[in-house]
Amino acid sequence: MTSSRTSNPELLAPAGGPEPFYAALAAGADAIYCGMGSFNARRKANNFTDEAFQAACRAAHLAGSRVYVTVNVVIKDEEMREALALIDRCWQLGADAFIIQDWGLFFEVRRLMPEVETHISTQANIHDARGAAWCKAAGADRVTLSRELSVDEIAHIHDAVDIELEVFSHGAICFCYSGICLLSSFTSRGRSANRGMCAQPCRLPYELIDESGRSWSAAGRERALCPRDTCTVDMLPRLLDAGAHALKLEGRMKAPDYVHSIVSAYRAQLDDVLARRPISSQVAEARYRQLKRCFNRDFTTEYQQGRSGDEMMSYERSNNRGQVVGEVLGSRPLGNTRGLKPDDKRRRAAWTRLRLDEPVGKGDLLELRHDDEFDQFLTCLAPEDTAAGSIIECRTARAMPAGARVRLIRSQAALDAAEAALKRPVARKRPVDVRVIAHLGQPFTVELRCVDDDAVLGRAEGFIIEAARTRAVCADDLIEHVGRMGSSPFEATSFDIQLDAGCGMGFSAVHRVRAAACEALERAILALHESRVPHALAAPAERRAEPYAAEAAVPEICALVTSREAARLARDAGAVRIYMAVDDLLAAGVSPQGIAREKIIPVLDEVSREVDHERLDPWLASGTPAAVGTISELSLGAERASLVELRSCIPVHNVACMQALGERGANGIWLSPELTLAEIERIAPHRGSLTLGLTVLGAPRVMTSEHCILQVAGACIHDCGRCRLRTRDFKLKNIDGRMLPVRTGLNGRSHLYDGVTLDATPQIPALLAAGVTRFLVDGTLVDNDELLRRVTRAKRALDAALAGRTPDKRLAGSSSGCLFQGVE
Repeated sequence: MTSSRTSNPELLAPAGGPEPFYAALAAGADAIYCGMGSFNARRKANNFTDEAFQAACRAAHLAGSRVYVTVNVVIKDEEMREALALIDRCWQLGADAFIIQDWGLFFEVRRLMPEVETHISTQANIHDARGAAWCKAAGADRVTLSRELSVDEIAHIHDAVDIELEVFSHGAICFCYSGICLLSSFTSRGRSANRGMCAQPCRLPYELIDESGRSWSAAGRERALCPRDTCTVDMLPRLLDAGAHALKLEGRMKAPDYVHSIVSAYRAQLDDVLARRPISSQVAEARYRQLKRCFNRDFTTEYQQGRSGDEMMSYERSNNRGQVVGEVLGSRPLGNTRGLKPDDKRRRAAWTRLRLDEPVGKGDLLELRHDDEFDQFLTCLAPEDTAAGSIIECRTARAMPAGARVRLIRSQAALDAAEAALKRPVARKRPVDVRVIAHLGQPFTVELRCVDDDAVLGRAEGFIIEAARTRAVCADDLIEHVGRMGSSPFEATSFDIQLDAGCGMGFSAVHRVRAAACEALERAILALHESRVPHALAAPAERRAEPYAAEAAVPEICALVTSREAARLARDAGAVRIYMAVDDLLAAGVSPQGIAREKIIPVLDEVSREVDHERLDPWLASGTPAAVGTISELSLGAERASLVELRSCIPVHNVACMQALGERGANGIWLSPELTLAEIERIAPHRGSLTLGLTVLGAPRVMTSEHCILQVAGACIHDCGRCRLRTRDFKLKNIDGRMLPVRTGLNGRSHLYDGVTLDATPQIPALLAAGVTRFLVDGTLVDNDELLRRVTRAKRALDAALAGRTPDKRLAGSSSGCLFQGVE
């Protein structure tokens, strides 16, 4: 049973191009999100041309659905004008809202196009009420919450903030908190997840290696970073009761049959839930079966339940699992194999007998795979429709051992349903209430009103009604003939027939008036979207041309350390500003009240859910510096007049973003490691009063996950405080042999680092000239001796730059990161 907390919930479907779009519309989506141009997180999808997008918007609006455009990537400064022009163009073509990640783009849209509806992307990393409230105050209409949130957390945010909440309800889960993942950028030649070009390295095999070189990866658990897919079809009442307004289905890279299947299953379930109709076990099983026969890595609701354990992981495979529908009973050779060796017999084509536990349809693609020969799988087509409990024979390329699992990995019924939907002249017809007015001596009139919005009316008048010369028209006649909506985008659901006795009329004339009413209703619907005019776009945020002045900000070497002793050594080596993560401060016995005496700047997490506030919030105080990793903590820091520095996990790639966040409480910004030197040189001179910093030496953090990576070892004791594995020097070894250090905190969250040290100290002169004045040595992963050497190196490079000398060359085996190669 649903609550009144969510009125008119929205089923939000994905579309990577026109065909998936129309499949989603036909299946009943209330709204569809898609990409245009190159500023979206699925740049590899087909996306849309202007003509196709405009046609799609028209079809959606006539059907009563909305269209959202994803502009959910960070925007480079030189791209800002183009991104704004894209939004303006899509707005004119019919888009209803825009899903935005980049804060600079968001605030420029609010400034230049205030009437445009804006939604905050999950890439913006909003996961608490304070962050959602900040978004609302900034002018956002909706927030897409992080996938990691539990139902209870969603409810808390809903109760605290009056803003629409969008939650992921079905589909793939990113292992890292969205918007802060750099793994693809640093391990896949600059293919940035924050720019829509993620190479999905999280789906590949990894091996967990300890400091001695021993592997801890248990058999069948090779994919340490690969979650299962979310499936909340059975949780819709709880999500609605929690206040979820939009139920988002993931899949902009998926085919039309996938989109049609998941949307239709969720549409039917949501309609039953909203109507409070009981859902029988047979119906529930059928819907679940339909979802399992789409691409999936198996299903999980761990995050929604407030958990993040092994149950959410797909350790053994990252490809489509489909649905297990039976097992192999055995094989017999196809043809004579007399005289062949056993291995040769095995390689010959065979008839393979399958016992089915689930029904299959003719043409369904089946996968046969045995646990003992996991990589030696086969596929075959089901020869006929078969009920559960049956035994069938399929022709296979070779024999398969008994006991192999049979999975249905592609449904022919789903393909047929999507194909049929795409052949319809109208993807989905909009229900209308029909009123017919037929009074003697007056014009015959048809009025059509949309059931979902009775303010939208189409009305047409026609011939003058005369008395019948033969048979008088009855109400049933008018219901039949006016109700024939034909190729129009409407279907009649109710009739109000106001008919005088004895009226006569020709039905062809009736049809003409009905057609005119349909056309009038089309015009009324589309008029809401077609009256838009181009915005007179001003230049992106006015730039304050302030060249770097040495006296304005003294260049400083900074160090991120993990202990008091490390802090002392870093100071001795020349570090002026010392930073420590909150958890390291607590472990060292440093309190928020004692931070000033220690002269250490607290570093707050890149995750600040409600459960984190008690631990993080006390470190923000008036007049004291703190480095924050979320918009939520920026909001609190500004409220408390703290000297807030934004960590690089709040990406600043353009002047508009830099200035907007500076106006909202930031005193300093640590620049993103995805920026090139040229991009820094472009934006840094326009920093105003902000102080800019960059990490110049250390291992970049490339992931933060709610799931503990160490669980891949299969030895979790579910007590992070007593976990001995946390104290070990573990690394993930990828398929290229690259070793990625792993660290897990007391809260069970894992941090993954690049295994190649970043050394940008040779670029300190150029950075200094651009306006960067804080240079950070990240000592998170190194011992005190190495920390001392690194701080000394950075200080020597800065001294050389100030004296006009050339710093030392880059460390052997290190990398310049993205400073020169950039990200796509």
